[in-house]
Amino acid sequence: MRTATEHLEAILGQTKVAPRQRVPLAEAVGLVLDEDVTAAVDLPGFDNSAMDGYAVQAASLAGADRAPVELRIVGELAAGADRDVKVGPGEAARIMTGAPMPDGADAVIPVEQTDGAADGVVACRAEVAPGPFVRRRGEDVRAGSAVAWAGNVVGPRTVALIAASGHSECVVHRRPHVVVVPTGDELVRPGEPLGPGQIHDSNSTMLQAAAVAAGATAEIRSAVGDDEDELIRVLDEAMAHADAIVTTGGVSMGAYDVVKSALKDKGIDFVSVAMQPGKPQGFGQLVGSSPARQVPLFALPGNPVSSYVSFELFVRPALRRMMRLEPETRPVHRAVVTQALRSTAGREQFARAVVTRDAAGQLLAEPVAGQGSHFIADLSRANALLVVPASVTEVAAGDPLDVILLDGEVRS
Repeated sequence: MRTATEHLEAILGQTKVAPRQRVPLAEAVGLVLDEDVTAAVDLPGFDNSAMDGYAVQAASLAGADRAPVELRIVGELAAGADRDVKVGPGEAARIMTGAPMPDGADAVIPVEQTDGAADGVVACRAEVAPGPFVRRRGEDVRAGSAVAWAGNVVGPRTVALIAASGHSECVVHRRPHVVVVPTGDELVRPGEPLGPGQIHDSNSTMLQAAAVAAGATAEIRSAVGDDEDELIRVLDEAMAHADAIVTTGGVSMGAYDVVKSALKDKGIDFVSVAMQPGKPQGFGQLVGSSPARQVPLFALPGNPVSSYVSFELFVRPALRRMMRLEPETRPVHRAVVTQALRSTAGREQFARAVVTRDAAGQLLAEPVAGQGSHFIADLSRANALLVVPASVTEVAAGDPLDVILLDGEVRS
């Protein structure tokens, strides 16, 4: 029996980074750049006004602090306007924020320091120095300089800079596509009526959502019954466009565990992992009808909690490696357990818990009431996995343990 860490290492050892792809900027958010981006233009691309006001020659306002100085208005400039106005001594051009500075002007007086005249003559009540309210060409970015670098994760602010620098696309490690294949004759689509012995398929929607949250795209195939030929056919179809396949159910020792029986000779290793929940696991490079095409397949247990914990520990890190995202695994924190907890000897337990922060900033972990692998309500309520080492069978209230935060934030 291998440990959870050993199983993850085996998976990551077979996980390759996704190929590069040129995508529109909006589709690149959350992905890792695979080449540097250099500015195609200066930022700003021309001298422009930082304020609504009047473009002037600073020397024309000498003494305006003591007595208003009147300047003749020779034109008006809005953002996007052609630069066809010239300002000389004793003259001003009404100008809006972002509008190009007219020829001859070296300063801007804010409208608040004038009488706000729109034509004729404007009375100015302050002296100004050249420059303070003028954005100079290239003062932010010079054309040809790097604005984003390979290895950086693209975010909204990065998108803004790349777009302003003259690009509509960038090259990233592409988003992997995950196909979720549920198995079991008892499964019914959510919302459809249940027959005797049937249950709604919650795992597929959960795993699809988890894959999308990890940064991938995902789709769900209809549940496959306990039929090996049907499963092989569905998987072969999925391989045509999947970067990863996740099955749920059928990996234990039962007579109808179709995934294990159908795939044991298809490149998938089925192992027991010393963890609770999620002991039965399968992983490998699925070989389809065309041997040249191989797709990583994760065979997860069917119980909802086991399936979710398995995704968090094994599938999510693999998807992040495909995208070159760091860290691949969630950070581990230390928390004080608020209630006693028992654990199975020899198996690392990933107990569901609600983690909060006390007034002193210390993390507190309260195990949820239902630790069984079928307790979906308590899984939904939990925001962390409490890690109990395989050597520990009794955890007392007040003991410190590692926790894996699932939501990123901890409420007080």
